[in-house]
Amino acid sequence: MVIGDPLMRVLMLTRYQPLSAASRLRFYQYLPFLELHGVEVTPAPLLTDADLARLYSTGRRGLVSTFSAYLKRAAQLFGRYDLLWIEKELFPMLPALAEYLLRTPYVVDYDDAVFHNYDLHRSAFVRRALSGKIDAVMRRAALVVAGNAYLATRARLAGAQWVEVLPTVIDITRYTLAAPPPPPITIGWIGSPSTSKYVEMLAPLLQELCAGGQARLLTIGAKNLRLPPAIPHENRDWAEEREVRDIQAMHIGIMPLPDEPWERGKCGYKLIQYMACGLPVVASAVGVNIELAADNGFAADSADEWREALFRLRDDAALRAQWGAAGRRKIEAGYTLQVSAPRLLDLLRHAAQQ
Repeated sequence: MVIGDPLMRVLMLTRYQPLSAASRLRFYQYLPFLELHGVEVTPAPLLTDADLARLYSTGRRGLVSTFSAYLKRAAQLFGRYDLLWIEKELFPMLPALAEYLLRTPYVVDYDDAVFHNYDLHRSAFVRRALSGKIDAVMRRAALVVAGNAYLATRARLAGAQWVEVLPTVIDITRYTLAAPPPPPITIGWIGSPSTSKYVEMLAPLLQELCAGGQARLLTIGAKNLRLPPAIPHENRDWAEEREVRDIQAMHIGIMPLPDEPWERGKCGYKLIQYMACGLPVVASAVGVNIELAADNGFAADSADEWREALFRLRDDAALRAQWGAAGRRKIEAGYTLQVSAPRLLDLLRHAAQQ
């Protein structure tokens, strides 16, 4: 809570409440710091945690609740604020008219390549009508905050007047180091039901890696994985209060991805989590993964490189410790809330002055 008159009033227009990783990590986790420094932030999520849970369980959004949410958001835009802080766009699947009509300066934040939801949509009508929507939102923004260079490049090509890269970060005080778990070697993955399909890309390799009880697979937040029975596999439901402990139960963290447009916009958050817990990482050489895995893991370009990396780490405890320590140092230096919060505060203040 801001004590005394706020220096700046901000309406925070996220897609979801904190159950969504993007909303939680790019917005909500900054609120205590911002309010401590005189910024009065009013959270205004478009959809609720219940809406997100329904999406995860059924793959669909409720039409009535979505329509109601759009009407509520439209009314919220008439409040008196110094700055609007927007996650991706105001109204998904609608033209950028609302952003065009805004008279309050706004900052828009991207941690995914949402422009590909439109310009690569399977519907020709959507591509014609909305392929340039996110570019228009970026051009009108006082500031575009991008989670990585791929997203920042798109913003600059769109004609955005001011673009800054701010990675997705963790609160380092939550991510403590722990002794490695007992054998067998645990290959770990954390994510959401919508991205757990990527783990299946490694199924043949994981089966080979785990043969004879030499390793096992632990996933957190996965759903309906189709893996051979020969892979010893445990899946745990994701819960914020225990996600660090669950990652500490791993020896190696993985992030497989196809090299496709949407995936190039990923911000590598699971790698950041693994590294913060002192784990070595193996990731597909896609987008920001290449930078994150440098000097503390493998960025694998092929099935052979994935195989070499995982077998080497499985069998070499000293290498796991060496790369795990290097990854932790990298996170402490540039991927923490403690480093990013003062910078974000400065960016929001300057954007409001426009």
